[in-house]
Amino acid sequence: MPEAIALSIPVTDLPEYIGRSYGPSSWLEVAQEDVDAFARVTGDRNPIHIDPEAAAATPFGGTIAHGLLTHSLVVPLMAEVFEVTGASMGINYGLNRLRFPAPVPVGSRIRVSGIVDDVTEVDGGYQVATTVTWEIEGGSKPVCVAEMLLRYYR
Repeated sequence: MPEAIALSIPVTDLPEYIGRSYGPSSWLEVAQEDVDAFARVTGDRNPIHIDPEAAAATPFGGTIAHGLLTHSLVVPLMAEVFEVTGASMGINYGLNRLRFPAPVPVGSRIRVSGIVDDVTEVDGGYQVATTVTWEIEGGSKPVCVAEMLLRYYR
């Protein structure tokens, strides 16, 4: 397997990184305990996520992670492969697009990779549009694809 590409970008150099890829991150196992905790915090108690017996009777054959939990795991995974240095602050500004093409069965492992699509100047810093793709170990389709908007301030 090729070595992961980790980008460590000085905030002032962000525009120079348009078109650059990063990742993949390391693999992260999605445990039932994480899914249950997410269900408690969000109130999303759909049996497909938290009831192994009910989930076993579905086409998935067992519990699956919430899509938004999968997306939230971008934080630790992306931190391994995408870092902006010298910024006074970085924020998640939003999403242009978010899709969940395949489920994440509990107990499986996921990782992320991405590409810097665009960098635009905003008052006091830069906005980065980056397409992030979550893959599942052994899977043929991504489990999540998001165009994320991040802002970094000088």
